[in-house]
Amino acid sequence: MWNDNLKKKIPQDASKISLTESWEVDYWCKELGITEAKLQEVVKAVGHSAAAVRKYLGK
Repeated sequence: MWNDNLKKKIPQDASKISLTESWEVDYWCKELGITEAKLQEVVKAVGHSAAAVRKYLGK
Protein backbone atom coordinates (compact mmCIF):
# COMPACT_ATOMS: atom_id res chain seq x y z
CA MET A 1 0.00 0.00 0.00
CA TRP A 2 1.24 3.49 -0.80
CA ASN A 3 2.20 5.92 1.94
CA ASP A 4 -0.44 8.66 1.62
CA ASN A 5 1.10 10.82 4.33
CA LEU A 6 3.45 12.98 2.27
CA LYS A 7 4.79 14.74 5.36
CA LYS A 8 6.26 11.50 6.66
CA LYS A 9 8.86 10.51 4.12
CA ILE A 10 10.76 7.27 4.37
CA PRO A 11 13.65 6.15 2.17
CA GLN A 12 12.70 4.03 -0.83
CA ASP A 13 15.68 1.78 -0.12
CA ALA A 14 16.07 1.61 3.65
CA SER A 15 19.17 -0.57 3.30
CA LYS A 16 21.19 2.44 2.09
CA ILE A 17 21.74 5.79 3.76
CA SER A 18 21.72 8.71 1.36
CA LEU A 19 23.18 12.04 2.45
CA THR A 20 22.00 13.93 -0.65
CA GLU A 21 18.44 14.75 0.47
CA SER A 22 18.00 16.83 3.63
CA TRP A 23 14.76 15.05 4.57
CA GLU A 24 16.54 11.71 4.33
CA VAL A 25 19.40 12.94 6.52
CA ASP A 26 16.77 14.09 9.04
CA TYR A 27 15.07 10.69 8.85
CA TRP A 28 18.28 8.79 9.57
CA CYS A 29 19.36 11.14 12.36
CA LYS A 30 16.02 10.58 14.11
CA GLU A 31 15.99 6.86 13.35
CA LEU A 32 19.50 6.37 14.76
CA GLY A 33 19.37 9.04 17.47
CA ILE A 34 22.49 10.85 16.26
CA THR A 35 23.45 14.26 14.90
CA GLU A 36 23.96 15.05 11.24
CA ALA A 37 27.70 15.46 11.84
CA LYS A 38 27.89 12.02 13.47
CA LEU A 39 25.87 10.47 10.63
CA GLN A 40 28.27 11.93 8.06
CA GLU A 41 31.26 10.73 10.10
CA VAL A 42 29.93 7.18 10.37
CA VAL A 43 28.93 6.95 6.69
CA LYS A 44 32.40 8.15 5.76
CA ALA A 45 33.93 5.46 8.00
CA VAL A 46 31.78 2.45 7.01
CA GLY A 47 29.91 3.40 3.85
CA HIS A 48 26.23 3.89 2.98
CA SER A 49 24.95 0.52 4.20
CA ALA A 50 22.35 1.05 6.94
CA ALA A 51 23.30 -2.30 8.46
CA ALA A 52 27.00 -1.32 8.63
CA VAL A 53 26.11 2.05 10.17
CA ARG A 54 23.87 0.41 12.77
CA LYS A 55 26.60 -2.14 13.58
CA TYR A 56 29.21 0.61 13.91
CA LEU A 57 26.91 2.49 16.30
CA GLY A 58 26.04 -0.69 18.22
CA LYS A 59 22.33 -0.42 17.37
